[in-house]
Amino acid sequence: MALDPAHPSSEGSGEMFDRIAARYDLLNRIMSLGMDSRWRRSAVQSLCLRDGHRVLDLATGTADLALAVANQGDRIHVIGLDPSQKMLEVGARKLNRLGLGGRVELVEGDAQSLPYPGQSFDGLCMAFGIRNVPDRAAALREMARVVRLGGRISLLELSEPGEGWLAAPARWYVHRVVPFLGAVLSGAHEYKYLQRSIAAFPPAATFAQQMDDAGLQVLEVRPLGFGACHLYVATPKGAPA
Repeated sequence: MALDPAHPSSEGSGEMFDRIAARYDLLNRIMSLGMDSRWRRSAVQSLCLRDGHRVLDLATGTADLALAVANQGDRIHVIGLDPSQKMLEVGARKLNRLGLGGRVELVEGDAQSLPYPGQSFDGLCMAFGIRNVPDRAAALREMARVVRLGGRISLLELSEPGEGWLAAPARWYVHRVVPFLGAVLSGAHEYKYLQRSIAAFPPAATFAQQMDDAGLQVLEVRPLGFGACHLYVATPKGAPA
């Protein structure tokens, strides 16, 4: 969620996230008013996990969502994939501190081209990352490919708050307060990208259609945080709902 004016081509890239890795967790807590943890719990619940399941967490970042998934059962194995090496380093320190290195594996990689065979995961999740993928359609097709029939795919993504009496103040917060806080707390202008990337992301109904076009049967689109975030739950087409 960043922009370096000196390196505009790095917008949304692993290099960009390398620059904010050290303060990423603190910034997310403050700028989401603590709601991001609750949103991740909703995503994990929607995966309908059982012991022995194998889950892929894309754009794992500092591994918060991967850890939440692993905590659902002693025999759940998680692979967290991310293009930012420094974000993964922060995540690895968390795993070591919690003793979960044996059940959560962190891998540097690209969501647009996953290095895994078809139907090799029981579930897949991604929090606040799909809008940063240059070719979203390719990433969605890869999700449909690597998750087994009947497996769940849960995506969290920030969005422009829509209608309702809280929509206007929520939009003001996203457009004005979030970039300002990000710049102050990180000592850079990185988080100005957040507001622009949210505004550029398609409306929930449009993105759900893009998921369908990529081979995913959308089971649920749930607004969270007064519409500032949406949870998209899907399964590969051809699977029972």
